[in-house]
Amino acid sequence: MAGGSAKRKRPQNPKIEPPNPATTDEITETDLQTSRKTRSRPRKATEPSIPDTKPQPTRRKSSRKAETVSNVSVAVDTGPPRWESMGKVVPSMDAVVKVFCVHTEPNFSLPWQRKRQYSSSSSGFIIGGKRVLTNAHSVEHYTQVKLKKRGSDTKYLATVLAIGTECDIAMLTVNDDEFWEGVSPLEFGTLPVLQDAVTVVGYPIGGDTISVTSGVVSRMEILSYVHGSAELLGLQIDAAINSGNSGGPAFSDKGTCVGIAFQSLKHEDAENIGYVIPTPVIQHFIRDYEKNKGYTGFPALGVEWQKMENPDLRMSMGMGPNQKGVRIRRIEPTAPESQVLKPSDIIVSFDGVDIANDGTVPFRHGERIGFSYLVSQKYTGENALVKVLRNSKMFEYTIKLATHKRLIQSYIKSQPPSYYIVAGFVFAAVSVPYLRSEYGKDYEFEAPVKLLEKHLHAMAQSVDEQLVVVSQVLVADINIGYEDIVNTQVLAFNGKPVNNLKELASMVESCKDEYLKFELDYQQIVVLKTKTAKEATLDILTTHCIPSAMSGDLKP
Repeated sequence: MAGGSAKRKRPQNPKIEPPNPATTDEITETDLQTSRKTRSRPRKATEPSIPDTKPQPTRRKSSRKAETVSNVSVAVDTGPPRWESMGKVVPSMDAVVKVFCVHTEPNFSLPWQRKRQYSSSSSGFIIGGKRVLTNAHSVEHYTQVKLKKRGSDTKYLATVLAIGTECDIAMLTVNDDEFWEGVSPLEFGTLPVLQDAVTVVGYPIGGDTISVTSGVVSRMEILSYVHGSAELLGLQIDAAINSGNSGGPAFSDKGTCVGIAFQSLKHEDAENIGYVIPTPVIQHFIRDYEKNKGYTGFPALGVEWQKMENPDLRMSMGMGPNQKGVRIRRIEPTAPESQVLKPSDIIVSFDGVDIANDGTVPFRHGERIGFSYLVSQKYTGENALVKVLRNSKMFEYTIKLATHKRLIQSYIKSQPPSYYIVAGFVFAAVSVPYLRSEYGKDYEFEAPVKLLEKHLHAMAQSVDEQLVVVSQVLVADINIGYEDIVNTQVLAFNGKPVNNLKELASMVESCKDEYLKFELDYQQIVVLKTKTAKEATLDILTTHCIPSAMSGDLKP
């Protein structure tokens, strides 16, 4: 998994935990380069994680050397010790802080309770406006967050201002003025180029004091952010990023911050492959927070597209020899683009930037990057100019960008899972954290095929649509014969389609019919007598020590 916060109380190597009990997103170097637009079933692969290495002892070199004068050895001072000169290379090291967090994660399999709390440590750094940046996974599902400055013995209580799960960045602050004394905030530098030197500073596992590792920028591209399942610009470096480095700054050789360490690649054929969130993503997060008084997220174009590299395909679509672009396969029904764009439209340019047949756009000298980078630079609610080729005619549309609405959400914003219970049937809405909780890190291979098909290919038809399932059946006399039903989708109730969990709970609670009839996937039906079912629910809740038949967000 990604180079995450170092958890205490757990003897094994700590790992990133995306918005679920444990990080289970597994990707290989190939997967990092693959666009989600393919929406194919993922392969089993290795996961971005902590490299399984032990810190190697280093021999401390003396700053003094010996010279021989008339056969007598005389010690000659050659200048300040190396650790003093190191402070000149990274002058803002004092702005790097250690983050202590107590987490209490939700239990998606038993949504009326939470898991046992645990502690973790990671890194962060001070920026302007009395704010601190760290990784989102470092404070996800936090109960308490404390910060400690370099060389200090005091931990200060912190307040979480914003958590950007998609970009894996969180913003904190401290109300105690003493915390901000004697520390200068870091300054952000420009986006580095290949082979530029970078220095990662933080508090990784293996010690309590600050640690410095050095490397160079080895790659820059759109990559998968494990924590939020998003695809954003990222830097690949060859400096070690271990557990606890998460949230620490990456400095350029000029001493400016050029990124935030957040994950590494675990692979038997790879060594020292770490990833850094670059300054364009960081500044987008900060400006989004300042502009909207909170984090709103990165917008998405809301389409699936196909490459147009085949000449026969281009000719059949009416493209000229000099025309380039990508073909729209499907459009999200909830996206604003669905009002103007159509399947088989050829997207020729985005905001005046021409798109190549492979979906890339010019980036810098000698570099190209996926055109989703242009979309990610916009803000939610902003307009963009899209030029499309339709039936050999060119059209221009101004579209309003919005965040992506998935049928099965990749993460749940810091709130308890929703659930509804009647006659022992536990109904829940499916999400990626739910699938991880039920089937473990290999849920892509262990979960029912129909749920995976919905996860990979289905699109939400409305903004409030959810995939509702019978999570489990709490055995009681009233539900005899239904005990084996588990994680099966609910299609309809008493003949009415089920759009989301709240709608299902409302229909059941207000039902005046003699029977409750649930139509499930695989042509299964569940029939219960209405009066008996509602009476049995109270006994079942008492037996299993469940405080309520529904979560707070479903109550009228």
